[in-house]
Amino acid sequence: MRTSPPFRADHVGSLLRPPALLRARQTLTGDELRAAEDAAIRDVVRKQRDAGLQSATDGEFRRASWHMDFIYRLGGVGQAADEHITVRFHNARGDIEFTPAALRVHDRIRLNEPIFADDFAFLRDTVRETAGDTAGDTAGGSGGLVPKLTIPSPSMVHYRGGPAAIDPKVYPDIEEFWRDLSAAYAEQVRRIGALGCTYLQFDDTSLAYLNDPAQRAELAGRGDDAEHMHLRYIKQINAALAAKPAGMTITTHMCRGNFRSSWAASGGYDFVAEALFNELKVDGFFLEYDDERSGGFEPLRFVPPGKMVVLGLVTTKRGELESKDTLKRRIDEAAKFVDLDQLCLSPQCGFSSTVEGNELTEAQQFAKLALIVETAQEVWG
Repeated sequence: MRTSPPFRADHVGSLLRPPALLRARQTLTGDELRAAEDAAIRDVVRKQRDAGLQSATDGEFRRASWHMDFIYRLGGVGQAADEHITVRFHNARGDIEFTPAALRVHDRIRLNEPIFADDFAFLRDTVRETAGDTAGDTAGGSGGLVPKLTIPSPSMVHYRGGPAAIDPKVYPDIEEFWRDLSAAYAEQVRRIGALGCTYLQFDDTSLAYLNDPAQRAELAGRGDDAEHMHLRYIKQINAALAAKPAGMTITTHMCRGNFRSSWAASGGYDFVAEALFNELKVDGFFLEYDDERSGGFEPLRFVPPGKMVVLGLVTTKRGELESKDTLKRRIDEAAKFVDLDQLCLSPQCGFSSTVEGNELTEAQQFAKLALIVETAQEVWG
């Protein structure tokens, strides 16, 4: 088993909000809500430990959304008044629409203060308390449990609204927008690292969405260079990570939409694979692979030595438990294209990318995490 992240058995980040916390979000504010969140996070960290995981997140329990809670706290970015973006998600029963508030870049982008700093500090301390060991280990956690922070990648600031979301009076030269965006993220990485974060994940749907011809057509229609957008995003993420702290592991997670057990895009990784795996300067890739929408494992042939791939073979969209034998067979299939020692196992996405969560129970969620741990132990020892 690996002693540094990503781990053989890992998970993406978000977890189902407990019913008591959902009620608290409806009735409490301020310190009372914070106390309810604290209690729920302490409990879910213990449950991650008990499931056998080596990393722990706060389940994103303090957020309504996996990305917008972060993006709106960047200096220069705000909600667009009376504007919403409709995103159509699909499932076996039909389509549903999600309409998050749109964003507007109304000033120069900057980091006013480290985002989620207090949230990470609480997670860090809770991990130490849960492990019963304040000494820490080389991976940055305690007793083998490493606190992991998840944030949206820089790409999401652009992908969500595109050129129309950027005030041309603020950024008459789009290159200045990209420089400021990466600089703000670089400062975020540095400041979070100073708090002891050694496991940071950039969540990025754009790099998976761009594999879908329909998504590329939509971007082209709004004025983007859809055929080369992934190259721009890779460049800007790399700029954000150029001065990452020593000892910090950076991963990225890519999926095709995850809202109330529904999805938004399809397409294998073929379109972005060669540039993504060879040029993106992260340590590992969490890849959605729970059904045919993600294509085959052939694009993994581009993964260079030294990079880790976390196979998201276990779905978070349904409660039925996967077959361990099926998971092992699929790991064997992936190992035809990238060395088995470079592979790990995880769910395909978070269990609750938004506060509503996916359509399964907390017991089913932790059964899936336990299955991942057991399978990883049997495959890698």
